[in-house]
Amino acid sequence: MELLEINPKLPMRNKENTFYFYTYFLGFKPFGDKDFEGYLMLQKDAIQIHFFEFKELDPLQNYGQVYIRTNNIKALYEDLLSKQTPIHPNGALEIKPWGQIEFSLLDPNHNLLTFGQTV
Repeated sequence: MELLEINPKLPMRNKENTFYFYTYFLGFKPFGDKDFEGYLMLQKDAIQIHFFEFKELDPLQNYGQVYIRTNNIKALYEDLLSKQTPIHPNGALEIKPWGQIEFSLLDPNHNLLTFGQTV
């Protein structure tokens, strides 16, 4: 028996805003051929992120986080900057002491997305 993949489920306050952010800024596309009320499934390349509706979510109390590995972090970072994607104030692209080059951003629900690549 083996574990094959992970698809994080993150809270969202507004499905349309979440959909726009992930498709416009990050290039995700809808996964599947059905639209479920209060639920959203998005995919880019080999990863999926699922979202569940939580209208009462206080963004400042949301601690949802996902770490996403990439194979060309500098190109991804430059692409996001060209779209004026808001990068987390403490999350600019930099080499970390643990041997990763990383940057972070917050989605509209304040889920923290950290992107990383081995140096």
